[in-house]
Amino acid sequence: MSRIHYTKPSVGELEAQYALDAVQNGWGARCYEYLTRFEHGFAEHLGATYAIATSSCTGALHMGMAALGVGAGDEVILGNTNWIASAAPITYLGATPVFVDVLADSWCLDPQQVRNAISPRTKAILAVHLYGNLCDMDALLAIGKEFGIPVIEDAAEAIGSQWRGKAAGSLGAFGAFSFHGTKTMTTGEGGMFVTSDKALYERVLTLSNHGRVAGCTKQFWPEFVGFKYKMSNLQAAVGCAQVERIEELIARKRAIFAHYAQALEGVPGVSLNPEPAHGRNGYWMPTVVFDADTGIHREQLIAAFQAADIDARVFFWPLSTLPMFSEHNVDTPVSFALPERAFNLPSYHDMTDADQQRVVQVVLDLLASRPAP
Repeated sequence: MSRIHYTKPSVGELEAQYALDAVQNGWGARCYEYLTRFEHGFAEHLGATYAIATSSCTGALHMGMAALGVGAGDEVILGNTNWIASAAPITYLGATPVFVDVLADSWCLDPQQVRNAISPRTKAILAVHLYGNLCDMDALLAIGKEFGIPVIEDAAEAIGSQWRGKAAGSLGAFGAFSFHGTKTMTTGEGGMFVTSDKALYERVLTLSNHGRVAGCTKQFWPEFVGFKYKMSNLQAAVGCAQVERIEELIARKRAIFAHYAQALEGVPGVSLNPEPAHGRNGYWMPTVVFDADTGIHREQLIAAFQAADIDARVFFWPLSTLPMFSEHNVDTPVSFALPERAFNLPSYHDMTDADQQRVVQVVLDLLASRPAP
């Protein structure tokens, strides 16, 4: 049996065709042709007004936060359960990430903990839609409105997820997406800043071009120091093909999750990604969480999947446990408990039913091997 990888992209002839065209013809007057087309296509898919393609989701977050005025002395609230890419841009700007706990069911920001953490220094709330799961956007947007604090959506992992019919990433002040090779759609590396706020868009557009204001007649004249997080036209060509296939890519992710859910339905001691009645989960990364009373923990999971030649991956460590944030004093019991007994399951687009059954069998064998109570 061949090794089952946890993820890989779905790319084919259309992506190759567009990429070749960009290599052969995407220069000079056409140097941004695919880039512009990609931005428009992705914004249209989301139902957002503006989009700026970037070299990474981290860059999109960095520029968006800078445009909101996040800076030295400010605080940005986010869940302690997250990848470092969500917190890093906060530190780039000299601000402080404030880690709060997540909800046990969604693994996303706990609105009550967000409310408790608000201080006079709070500049933004960062809602990260973890593994495709959805933050409670009703509650977070209400808190933001009450305190006059913008809510940012890190939707890096939430392509295909929707909250009350609106795409994740389109509800807050701005959204940021990732097109890393592991994501539902990919450009290899890359990201996207999206917003429907014209003033914020124009500010980020200027920041993204080394501080040069669009329409300025003075050539090579920056108004202030900006950034260079631009995506290449070559990557955007692949992105254009992926946008044309996006519904297919999302549907396949959801089908893979449905297969896991059906196979594990009724099995005591395990749970999977939730989907709220008023939302849709894009299920970027199907994740199994073992109940605490099963006694199953991370090291057992790692060993069992390795023995089966399956490349599953551990749940994100709490950010406050990382060396650069170890001085943060936090009380986040859910965030500390989840990584001890949760695992991401393989979910690449061309997985077979047999591949998925091999993965499911590892989970069932682990449960069966528990000592009798």
